[in-house]
Amino acid sequence: MHHHASAQASPGAAFREYGEKPPEITRKITACVACRKQKIKCNMGDGPPCVRCKKRGLSCTVNKSLQMILESDADWKTKTESRVKALESALNKVADRLSMPELLEYEMEDDEEDDAKPPRSHPSSRLSPLAEKHTPHNFEIVMDDNAGPAAIPGSVMTPVIVPGVEPNREDQDIIKRGVLTVEQAQAYLDLYQNRLDHFLYRILGDRRSLGQVRKTSPLLLAGICTVSALHLAARDFERLYQEFVSIAAAQTFSRHNNVDDVRGLLVGAFWLSGISWTCVGAAVRMATEIQLQRSIFKTLSGDRSHYLRTRLYYLVYICDHHFSIAYGRPPMTRQDDTIRASSAFLDSEHAVEDDARLVSQVKFWSVGTEVYETFGIDVERPLTADMIDPIRRFGIKLDEIRAYWSERLTRNDYVGNYPRKGVHLHYHFAKLYLYSMAFRGIGKPGFKAPDVALDIDELANNAILSATTILRTVIQDPEIQGHLNGLPTYFDLMIAFATVFVLKVSTKYATSVRVDTTEIRSLVGEVVRVLKHVTSTMHPRHLLVSVARGAGNLLERCRPQDYRGPYPSNAHVTLSHPTFDDSLYDVSRNGQGPMFDNFFMGEFDFLSTQDMMNNFQQDPQFPQLPPQM
Repeated sequence: MHHHASAQASPGAAFREYGEKPPEITRKITACVACRKQKIKCNMGDGPPCVRCKKRGLSCTVNKSLQMILESDADWKTKTESRVKALESALNKVADRLSMPELLEYEMEDDEEDDAKPPRSHPSSRLSPLAEKHTPHNFEIVMDDNAGPAAIPGSVMTPVIVPGVEPNREDQDIIKRGVLTVEQAQAYLDLYQNRLDHFLYRILGDRRSLGQVRKTSPLLLAGICTVSALHLAARDFERLYQEFVSIAAAQTFSRHNNVDDVRGLLVGAFWLSGISWTCVGAAVRMATEIQLQRSIFKTLSGDRSHYLRTRLYYLVYICDHHFSIAYGRPPMTRQDDTIRASSAFLDSEHAVEDDARLVSQVKFWSVGTEVYETFGIDVERPLTADMIDPIRRFGIKLDEIRAYWSERLTRNDYVGNYPRKGVHLHYHFAKLYLYSMAFRGIGKPGFKAPDVALDIDELANNAILSATTILRTVIQDPEIQGHLNGLPTYFDLMIAFATVFVLKVSTKYATSVRVDTTEIRSLVGEVVRVLKHVTSTMHPRHLLVSVARGAGNLLERCRPQDYRGPYPSNAHVTLSHPTFDDSLYDVSRNGQGPMFDNFFMGEFDFLSTQDMMNNFQQDPQFPQLPPQM
């Protein structure tokens, strides 16, 4: 009994002493069954059937010899070892991605040590998954003749994907993996659906149960829990953040993404400032891959599933344009059929009140796209006479959008009067970046040429009015203050830029603009006070915490110094008399490097990983006035 168990403990051990090949068997079976039965010579030739069986039409088979069995067994062993190695490699990647080194600690038990096998490396010494080879998908193309002659070229080829290594969605579930309990995840989902989601016109669309979210997208579940933990100042935010990033990275090269994966990326993009641009870029790509932009046609015909897909595409469009401004990069989504049909979308069968808020944003950003395409990004070029009227026409468009939607939108059960007040804030920020073009080319030859001087003064004053209105809203409106721990990071950027803008204009970048320097300092001081109070209970990683701290530091540095004496409270600040050292504004560099280059804010870097605007460098280069969208 013991001998039998020992023999079965290592079924391949007998072969090892013979090297790679199985032992040779001297007696081999060479005759077929029919010839052996007749005990006559079997002329097999190149293989069955033999000459006799072929001539007589007999079935010609050869029993497996011991040699053939051994060779087959050795072949099976080789293939199995190859598959086990591939499985180990895949498990290593999963362990790295999930930050679970314990998965790598399992050692296979062999009866004998394999000298040819390379020693296992410690998990920490292995290459990062990013450095490992990416194996491309194998696929074949099936030519499809069902498409008409006017079809999109790529539609005539249907790729048949050979299954590769795809993320295991069940293994990505943060509840299954023990990151959160069901109760914790439910609490986070409740906060998100009862509050946060309504600031963004309901990214989820229809209300979901926890089971529904878990089933369709672990990425969406992780995004919701991460963002809710941030706004609850929960201790597990950091771990959830890393989980979300890991799952999002694993999904990047997947060919099996769905609409809820897009929703998960949007949740991350709107609220997680450090990875906003990365998330929205991936969301745009996924949205176009699953053809969200083509759902508008069936939406207008009353199809509810396509209605939900279309409103998701509008959210992708809005998010893309939010951060095209913040990052100063051209938007990836354009004025396509879906965007042009936004008014018709509101008249479709399934449209609701939140869709009106959604479309109001589409309208704002459509104008923003026109501004960007009309005026470009050259901030060194002063305005000329032929640019003034287009700027005014864009301003009129924004006025009309504000008037229409302020009147149409009503109080919301979840976020109060934010629908109307949000339009008010978006309007003034849109006006701010439109009218701040008045400062383009400041200090360059041709700036404020005689034929445009009065027009530029008018535009500049309008820009200051919008910036100060944003700040006064933050100071004076308790409801908006209550929403700051919930609004997407775009609003934090808006407040930061308005603060820096008024300080710049009131101390250096002003020309023929009446600015009450004392009032500006008092205004910014009140903003800092309010922000510090609001952020006192926020998670330290919330972007507004950095905005509050950085604005306070900047205000302390902005102490006007006159060359001839003190400024009166209603001083007429001019370009020819700078009031303090240029190095004050260079806040773009710190030891950690920028999180991103904020083009709209010139060289200002508000989203660094460390204290924003705390480290002022003595650099003689003064940052340029921010270019426009």
